[in-house]
Amino acid sequence: MKTNPSDITVLENSSLARPPVRNESQLVVPAIVADTQDDAGERFLEFFAATIRNSNTRTAYLRSVGDFLTWGDIPNLTSLREIRPLHIAAYIEECGRRVAAPTVKLRLAALRSLFDWLVRTGVMDNNPAHAVRGPTHEVTRGKTPILSPEQTRRLIESIPTETQVQLRDRALIALMTYSFARVSAAVGMNVQDLVQTAGRSWVRLHEKRGKIHELPIHHKLLDHLDAYLDVVGHRAEPNEPLFRSSRGRSGLLTTRRLSRHDAYTMVRRRAAAAGLVEKVGNHSFRGTGITTFLLNEGTLELAQEMANHSSPRTTKLYDRRNDRITQDAIERIRIE
Repeated sequence: MKTNPSDITVLENSSLARPPVRNESQLVVPAIVADTQDDAGERFLEFFAATIRNSNTRTAYLRSVGDFLTWGDIPNLTSLREIRPLHIAAYIEECGRRVAAPTVKLRLAALRSLFDWLVRTGVMDNNPAHAVRGPTHEVTRGKTPILSPEQTRRLIESIPTETQVQLRDRALIALMTYSFARVSAAVGMNVQDLVQTAGRSWVRLHEKRGKIHELPIHHKLLDHLDAYLDVVGHRAEPNEPLFRSSRGRSGLLTTRRLSRHDAYTMVRRRAAAAGLVEKVGNHSFRGTGITTFLLNEGTLELAQEMANHSSPRTTKLYDRRNDRITQDAIERIRIE
């Protein structure tokens, strides 16, 4: 497993009752796991390495498990087998007072998955998290700020086109808007993921759970991508990153891949320069594209397919067509 050092720090810096144990590969194993015996340490590491392919999920689950194993009396237990449903129920109850419901549900899911794995591999006899219920949380409207078509046009047009970095920024924002691409899929693209088939241009996105998603390129997006590639000049390098990091403030690009965190910083900077007051982030363009598509008589079913959502309920979270109707209705409450 390629381990993120920040993942390990979560457990390494925790105030465990006994010091953590390092295995042969120098990965940190919490003391309570090492004390359980029956190869618990190896099974613990296998859970994160072998069963979780998405790096973001792995990081979130490792943080959740680390938080639980350092909570309350858990560090004083001598074995994972001593953990009872009451321990987890009390932990989940306490989490509900300090973090949001989605975070509580994620932490419970992490514990259930870990203990399920330890039961299957013979480390534990039963899953103490199985009977614990999480908080009720139902979302019918997404919280991601989205932009109107006018705001999006103003943002894209406000980006100068004099340097490699500026052209990259414009092309990346356009890609996330016109293809509904998640930022991880966008920055994960290589040059070869711009595909020419039967005289048409396609974009190939490597999505969650190893899915490959292809869709035609909007003509305006194609213009921005062509302008970017013409200046950067790496069309003949198919295996190289499409979007590259910048070299300081020189306006030039390196050969390294742009990270999603740097993409977020770029988006916030460009939004502020365009005078947008909303807290725009990478995901805002996915919601903007979906809502604009639906406003222009696109169907929910096609939007779901274009966004590569497994359920139409997820796509509906990005549908903000009723925001304007709701505001108009509220304004009819006239008390003068």
